Amino acid sequence: MPSLLDPTARGRVILVGAGPGDPGLLTVRAVEALKTADVVVHDGLIDPRVLDIAPPEAQRISVAKQRARHTLPQEAINALIIAHVKTGAIVIRLKGGDPFVFGRGGEEVEAVRAAGLPVEVIPGVSAALGCAAEAMLPLTHRDHSSAVSFVAGQCKGLSEQNWAGLAGQGRTLVIYMGIASATDIADKLMTDGVAPDMPVAVLERGTLEGSRAIRTLLADLGAMVTREAVKSPAIIVVGEVVELSDAEDKLARWARVAEDAAA
Repeated sequence: MPSLLDPTARGRVILVGAGPGDPGLLTVRAVEALKTADVVVHDGLIDPRVLDIAPPEAQRISVAKQRARHTLPQEAINALIIAHVKTGAIVIRLKGGDPFVFGRGGEEVEAVRAAGLPVEVIPGVSAALGCAAEAMLPLTHRDHSSAVSFVAGQCKGLSEQNWAGLAGQGRTLVIYMGIASATDIADKLMTDGVAPDMPVAVLERGTLEGSRAIRTLLADLGAMVTREAVKSPAIIVVGEVVELSDAEDKLARWARVAEDAAA
């Protein structure tokens, strides 16, 4: 089957991963797809320079989602995409990170296929990969971690999720959308047997202007997020590999402050 990027093919949708933020991390194929767009249906936090790659006459529609508040429910986004494709438009569904990593890309592909319409997916650099690379944080390492897992910190109730065995010695756990529930996440992991002194990093606004990489120990995670006023977008990384990163050790900093105050 020929690629749907064939410029002679009309009436189709292409799900495009926009990467973690920096336009330089777009794939070549993503750029080529954007240049063909009649309509761009995009997430929030997409860099304006990425949107500018689409033709000036292309319609740009934001369907930004925020915690507990969606511009459009997912069903309405699906219907919007399908309606534009049925007019013969080339619809680029532009998603942060990778469409198939906590991007609801699977749901959108199902909806488009159920409508009998053609769809293609162009992968992107996920937030975990992009943010970790910027912080020099290897998610796997022969001496420290032979497995990595990705979970959502808010997904149908934190207490209902089973993370048993995902974090601990020799493993790396990456948590998306977990800043608002950082204290609960730390408590959950420690209850499941993860050591309170397990290193943990928070990668805030990775690859974007104003990015920060900070680290502490698991027992201090919630407190650090509060002390440092961490805001989304950010991911949490739990595991020994955190100690190899360039993330600033905030617990050590506060320990020095306490020592100076007591002196």
